[in-house]
Amino acid sequence: MTTPQRRRHPVLAHLPFGMVLAVVVLGLVRILLYHWRQGTVLIGAALILAAALRVLLRDDQAGLIAIRSRGVDVLTYGGFGVCVMAVALTIEGFDLEN
Repeated sequence: MTTPQRRRHPVLAHLPFGMVLAVVVLGLVRILLYHWRQGTVLIGAALILAAALRVLLRDDQAGLIAIRSRGVDVLTYGGFGVCVMAVALTIEGFDLEN
C-alpha cells in the first residue's frame, strides 16, 4: 500500500515570494514618502531575504524565488542586495533619515 502524497496549499507555494515582495512594497512606500535611503535599504534587505530563503528552503518549497540553481540564486540575490544597500548607505550629502 502506498502512502498518499501530502499536497501543499497553493498559497504556501508562493509564500516566500510574497514575503520578499512585501518588503519591496514597504521599501517603495518609504521611497514615495521621501525617505529614499530607508526605502532603498529595505529593497536591498528584500534581496538578502530572498537569498536567505533560497538557502533555507528546498527547491520545491522556494516557489518563485527559485530561478536558477541554488548557488547561483544565493550569490545573485545576496550580491545585488549587498550592492544596493552599500550604494544607498554610502551616498554622501544626505542624512540617513532622508
